[in-house]
Amino acid sequence: MPNSPETIALADNLRAPLLRVARRLRQEAQRAGSSALDALILGHIRRHPGVGVSELAQAEQISRPSMSSHIKRLETAGWILRVDDAQDGRRSGLRITPQGEAQLDAVRQRRNDWLADRLARLTPEARAALAAAGAPLLQILECDQ
Repeated sequence: MPNSPETIALADNLRAPLLRVARRLRQEAQRAGSSALDALILGHIRRHPGVGVSELAQAEQISRPSMSSHIKRLETAGWILRVDDAQDGRRSGLRITPQGEAQLDAVRQRRNDWLADRLARLTPEARAALAAAGAPLLQILECDQ
């Protein structure tokens, strides 16, 4: 089904602001001492303790060798550790450490502070419009699944 002119115009209108906000949130993660990818990986491991490297690579759409490199770096930083799988001794999973939890919380806090500061400067109507846009924006991501 082809896209309508209205859908194409909306995509054109949203693309730049979404990219710019995402870029600023990535920068806030860096200011907290980690990359946006670090935060993404740590968050996934927090939500899915025991996840394997292959599963994590697939879920985040990153090649396994690339994910392995990121995992080694996060292990070296002390933010995650490998744990033996209780049901399959040949497999190990990943868990976030207290230091990783603290790092992820620092990133989340920094991003939230930046965003809340900007939202506070908007009119109540603009904040309401953004609040209403949250669910549809998440639906965009669900279209890929």
